This record gives sequence, structure tokens and C-alpha cells, in this order.
Amino acid sequence: MQAAILHFHPRRSPQAPTRLTRLARLGDWMARHRRGILAVQWLIVAFYVVLVALPAFLPHPGAEARLFSADMGAASFVAPADGHPAQAAPQDKLPVAAAWRERLVLLAQYLFWGVWWPFVILSIMLMGRVWCGVLCPEGALTEFASRHGRGGSIPRWVRWGGWPLIAFVLTTVYGQLISVYEYPQAALLILGGSTVAAVAVGWMYGKGKRVWCRYLCPVSGVFGLLARLSPIHFKVDRSEWNRYPQRTAAVDCAPLLSVSHLTGMSECHACGRCSGHRDAVTLTARSPHAEILGGAPYTNPPGTAEALLLMFGMLGVAIAAFQWTVSPWFVQLKQGAANWLVEHEIFWMLEESPAWWLLTRYPAVNDVFTWLDGAAILVWIFGVALVLGGIALLATKAAAKLAGLDWRRLALGLVPLAGIGLFLGLSMMSATHLRAEGVALGWLPGLRAVLLGLGVAWSLWLGTRLIGVGAGGTAARRLAGLIWLLPLGAVGASWILSFYVW
Repeated sequence: MQAAILHFHPRRSPQAPTRLTRLARLGDWMARHRRGILAVQWLIVAFYVVLVALPAFLPHPGAEARLFSADMGAASFVAPADGHPAQAAPQDKLPVAAAWRERLVLLAQYLFWGVWWPFVILSIMLMGRVWCGVLCPEGALTEFASRHGRGGSIPRWVRWGGWPLIAFVLTTVYGQLISVYEYPQAALLILGGSTVAAVAVGWMYGKGKRVWCRYLCPVSGVFGLLARLSPIHFKVDRSEWNRYPQRTAAVDCAPLLSVSHLTGMSECHACGRCSGHRDAVTLTARSPHAEILGGAPYTNPPGTAEALLLMFGMLGVAIAAFQWTVSPWFVQLKQGAANWLVEHEIFWMLEESPAWWLLTRYPAVNDVFTWLDGAAILVWIFGVALVLGGIALLATKAAAKLAGLDWRRLALGLVPLAGIGLFLGLSMMSATHLRAEGVALGWLPGLRAVLLGLGVAWSLWLGTRLIGVGAGGTAARRLAGLIWLLPLGAVGASWILSFYVW
């Protein structure tokens, strides 16, 4: 077993144009400073480990615990008769130590779920998959393991295109069953398990490549869809590539892409390693609609699994996962089921979860799920996903048929609404933490309305543009435009219920 060599190839030749845009110079800077980027990645790995692992071994904060409070540390000192402060007795320090441990857990939860993930989603939409290529701790670890692993060939089952959909759905649903947003142990199980799997896959397969990130990561499909909206990309000039006067070493592309045929940002990790290669690869600006509306050089249409992930995953399972905790309909569903079970003397469904890793079980804070709770969550999530995803799928197929389009291409018009929806849903965690700290959020409903309106209007405009270039007749395309309103209305109404009705 031999470790893969980490190459740092020279970039633009002396004959290359010297007047580059700021973005192009940034891309070249990334290519020249790979070692610095690697150092940043390992710092993020350390931060990630502390953020995810350490809180799992600390007591869970009580109901009255707060991240910020004016009385912090008040119990750690006593004032003797002469007026000079003195250290309190050891037993008096215990409450302060416990308070700091509670604050550490709260801080980790706020940073990870309230800041980290919402702005990862936003960064993907604005800058492409820079998160994947430069910042992601799992990506850094799986690539490191791959460079020092057995270097096996990638089996066919790993390359199956349905893994991003399956992994996203299973991870999201399981996270709700064990309350991943509320309890560090659940977060460590899911995120730590994913990291261990990423390292194992990296050690088993590939030679210095990110096999996990390309094929198996639970959010790779989501990131690939959102990255299509990125207003920046690494553009490949094929004529310059072919004119280059000498042979060059292959680009060390971690996600195993053919750089010379790169046509979009969906699979590109935006790590910058290829910038300047053969004087043909340049980081540059583009329209955020370019990759969705299509046309040369963007010839990377979505596959069926990718389109289904968008509809049933991002617009279905994700919305249901954010929604069930605030829905009175969910409570009515569960109460009705409980009454029916009691009437029919089926009591085992009302028994408590035997372990926290099966269903939420934290008796110390009076949070214990029954089997009925778990079943109700599953019914709600998959029921909502079936309704919203089914409406999106049927409406998109019908509109595409009338307009004379591939339905998968038309489905990309839903990406802005799905991306803004993920940001809104994850920011619900941010709002929960801020409210607990007493922060006034009177501006929040207005901001949510603006973002939701932006998502609906953006997807409406994209869908209309796509339908407008279809091969169908004028009347058929107008009817297709009306049908396109159905998924937008259904998804918009679900968010309105969550934010303004329930």
C-alpha cells in the first residue's frame, strides 16, 4: 500500500494573458496556495470535532439555561467581612462550572444548527460548491484517507445514481426520530457516523480522490442542484485547451471530473486546483440562470434521480421535517391515533422508546418518544412528501409535455424555491435560539415573507422562460404556464402555514 502523491502543478504559462479579472486572479491564487487551503481545512476539522463531539459528553442544558445572562459567574465569589473578594469554597464553584458546561452545549448547538448549516446552503447558492472543495471537514478527511488507503477501484454499486436521494431521505428522517437538532448525542451519531463512513470509503476506494463526496454524501445531490444557481464558475475554454503547445500532467481533481469537459458547477467542488491549467480554466462570473436555462456551453441536464431528489426530497421530506413540530394537524393526527389504539386495547404502541438512538429518549428533561410518536412522524413526513412531491412531479410532467420539453429540465425551475426553503427551514433553529436569549425578532415575519416571495417569483420566472422556449404551440405553452403555478402554490402555502398560521 503506497500513499498517493499530492501534486501541485504550475499554472498559467508566461505566454498567457496578463490582464485577468479579480475573480480569475482569485482562482489562480487558490491554485497556488493549496498548502494554505489544506491548513485551513484541518483547522475546520478540529473545530468540527469539538463542535460535534464534545457536547455529546456533557450534561444536557436545563430548561432555564441560557447562552448569555447577566448573573454568569456570580456564585464563584464570596465577599468576606473586610470587603475584599476571595475565592469561594469548592462546593460553591460547582454551579458555575455546570453553567459553563451548559453554555458550551448551547453555543455548539447555536453555531452548528443556527449559523453553520443555514449559511452553508446560502454559500452554495452564491459561490457554488466552495464549501465542498475548500471547507468541508468530511471532504478533507475522506481525501486524506484515500491518499493513505488501499486504493481500490470504485465498485459499480457505489456509482449508482440513486444514493444521494436515498441517503438524504434516510438521514433527514432518522434525524427527526432521534431529535438531531436538540440533542448533541443524536448529532454525534448521525454526523459522526457519516464522517466515519466517509473515512472508511476514502480508505477503501480511490487514490487521493473524494469518492464519498462524488457518490455517497447525503447532501451531495442537494448541493449539486443549488450550485447550478451560482453566479460564478470555473469556465473551460476548449479552444485554448486544445491549442496548448505542450503535454501537461492531469489535474488532481478530487471529485473525479474530466476538467476539459467541465460545463457547469453542479459537480465541480470549486477547489481551484484546475485554475489556469493549460491557460484554459478561469474563474469567472456568469448569469445565475445560465445553467438552468441551458444553451452552450451548459449541456449538463439533470438525471431522473436528481429531479426526484429536488421534488420529493428538498420540496417534500425537508419541508415536512421542518414542519411537524409546529403543526397542530400533526398533534390531531397523533391524538386521534392514540384514542383509536386505546379503544382497541393496542397498548404497546404507547410504550416509551427503549433507547435514545432508536427514538428520542431523554427522561432527565422529560422528552421521551413513544412508538406512536415515531410512527406519527414517519406518516407525517412521508405523507407530506408524497403530496408536495407528487404535485410537483405531476404538474411538471404535464407542463413539460404541453410545452414540448424534457420534464427534468423544467424541474430545474424549482431549484430557487427549494434552496430558499432550505435556508428558511434551517433558520428556524436560529430563531429558536435567539428567542430563548430574549432577542426581539419583530422583523422576522417580514424577512421571511420577502425571501419566500423571492423564491416563488424566481421559480415562476425560470419556469416561464423554460416553457417559453419549448416546442409546443402557443396555446399549449400558456396552459403549461398555468399548470406550473400548482407546485409553486402548494410549496408556498406550506411555508405560509408554518410561519403565519400555525
